[in-house]
Amino acid sequence: MKILHTADWHVGKVLKGRPRFDEHRAVLRELVAAARTHDVDAVIVAGDLFDTSAPTPEAQSLVLNALMALSGDGRDVVVLAGNHDNPQLLEVYRPVLGKLGLHVIGSFRRPDAGGTLAFTARSGEPVRLAVLPFLSHRYVVRAAEVLTGTASDHNRDYASRIGELIGALTAGFHADTVNLVTTHGTLPGGAFGGGEREAQSIFSYYFEPTAFPPATQYAALGHLHRRQQIPGPCPIWYSGSPLNVDFGEEGNTPGALLVEVTPGRPAVVSELTFASARRLRTVRGTLEQLEGIEPGDDWLKVIVEEKPRVGLADDVRELLSGAVDVMLDEKFRPVPATRRTGSGERSPRELFRDYLTATGRHDEQVATLFDRLYDEVTG
Repeated sequence: MKILHTADWHVGKVLKGRPRFDEHRAVLRELVAAARTHDVDAVIVAGDLFDTSAPTPEAQSLVLNALMALSGDGRDVVVLAGNHDNPQLLEVYRPVLGKLGLHVIGSFRRPDAGGTLAFTARSGEPVRLAVLPFLSHRYVVRAAEVLTGTASDHNRDYASRIGELIGALTAGFHADTVNLVTTHGTLPGGAFGGGEREAQSIFSYYFEPTAFPPATQYAALGHLHRRQQIPGPCPIWYSGSPLNVDFGEEGNTPGALLVEVTPGRPAVVSELTFASARRLRTVRGTLEQLEGIEPGDDWLKVIVEEKPRVGLADDVRELLSGAVDVMLDEKFRPVPATRRTGSGERSPRELFRDYLTATGRHDEQVATLFDRLYDEVTG
């Protein structure tokens, strides 16, 4: 069977105040075209369909229409929640889209309640697909309790819990079925794309590749925005994002993965690249040097190597129409970078660390817990 693996759409993403719906519409058209061109039997969307847990109606319309188009010609489409998604919203979609043949999993489910999907691909192979949406620290414990029905041991770490959950979801894998896993999270050794949410990508959120049993023929991951393979007991891949989410991802090549797999054999993976989104590029120089730059249709981050003056940013934007972020080179800033002592210019994470240090209570574990709580409350 053939599978199209994609993730990290981040529909609704705004780049320095500039909406990107036209770009998302274009790259999702590319994705649908790829599904048709390669005549895939199934599509896995491994989380982060939206950029925020409260997506706008326009963002929801774009995503739902793309999912419906991907399900054309009888394809199985499997969607799970990422750390940017609202799992309750996906659960609202679940019964309606389920009637139309799409599998939507917003929250953890037991293997016999939708956590492990069993279906026959259009190509005829029986499929077992274990689906584990993103789980925060507090919810991974709850998921384990749902699975076991016993009181949880809170001393066990996140990685151990995830391993237990994947083990339960994959217990029904057989030699004569296509055995797949999809989840949204961070594996050690993975290269960050640049736009991942920091507090949900830190070490305490890692889990090991050994969580995937050797019987797995392909593990489809989301969360890291750079397309890459992770060493492990089976083929483990991040599909990357279909477009560069922010300027930290300039070096990424947007796209998806085409996966061919049959029972009893490891998957064969091909990379697909997409080119319809606008490129993100950082340029620097004096106004004279910037005048010689050909911006094309790129979004630009411009670092100006001149002394500050009134109207300088406007002059840059007049020269380069795609400039969305204009900043002075550090050596031309009139006030040293250490000026960021005012509370109005510091993030809540920095302020909390300042407080711990000032009161003689600094503990990195406490600071990390604050990061996690802040991210869950605001995300």
